[in-house]
Amino acid sequence: MSKPARTLTFKCKSCAKPVTVYLQKVSACSHIQPYQGICTCGEVLRHATGSKDAVESFLASPDGAWSHHHH
Repeated sequence: MSKPARTLTFKCKSCAKPVTVYLQKVSACSHIQPYQGICTCGEVLRHATGSKDAVESFLASPDGAWSHHHH
């Protein structure tokens, strides 16, 4: 299994400048690789790769204080 990229670059939704997002520390869970970065205009950009449900719940969390729990 290949390791996820440590950084990704996206266009900011507010000012259209490129923003580099960095791979966050990931728990033992392999369902998701969350990324976060902040544009020079102050816009926080979040992205994630992995399980569709886990990614959707991560991106839907308003403050980034998201955690993935197995039930």
